[in-house]
Amino acid sequence: MAVRTAFQPNPRRTLGYRAFRTFVHALWGAYFRPRVTGTEHVPASGSYIIAPVHRSNADFAFAIYVTQRKTFFMAKDELWKSSILGDFVGAMGAFPVSRGVADRGALSAAEAVLRAGEPLVLFPEGTRKDGPTIGELQEGASFLAARTGAPIVPVGIAGTDRALPRGAKLPRPVKVRIVIGEPVPAPVAVDGTRVPRSQIAATTAQLRDALQAAYDQACGRLSAPAAKS
Repeated sequence: MAVRTAFQPNPRRTLGYRAFRTFVHALWGAYFRPRVTGTEHVPASGSYIIAPVHRSNADFAFAIYVTQRKTFFMAKDELWKSSILGDFVGAMGAFPVSRGVADRGALSAAEAVLRAGEPLVLFPEGTRKDGPTIGELQEGASFLAARTGAPIVPVGIAGTDRALPRGAKLPRPVKVRIVIGEPVPAPVAVDGTRVPRSQIAATTAQLRDALQAAYDQACGRLSAPAAKS
């Protein structure tokens, strides 16, 4: 695999990007009939962190329903073993992350995306989880928010755990519901210095509650506002 260089986010929606996005949007729309609520909570401009619940590998593809803007996200570095595949996923907004270790390069790339004023997709649960309850979250989203001032947008996605469960080779035509919650503000140091760890932890706890509420609504456990088909 080639030596990793500093990541430079390119917000251009190239012809290839637009064609692939249109294809996925049409295919996913016909197969899963996703319904989205809460799009008014997505910031109209500037950087923000899209923080979805993670119950299936299909969750990545549903992030395109949150915004029309090009989004950036981490992908396992094994994809870059093939230069063709690496170039393709890179053009789609991905940058590599080494799993199982503290990857400072991936963290720097994520921060570069936000400082460039672009949306970043980051799963705060880390890896796929099971069940209706949002457990302990990793602090990466809150840490990046503290570093860049970007708000965190919680996204509940229901149905993907049945559409593409663990071990499944082909997706099932299950209806998917997406609920976008109100953004969680970035923690700010009152004295203008580094944000203390306690505030990062508090923001993570606030994000967990917001993500649980969005997931409950997506699953129909709470009443949700009228949806857009």
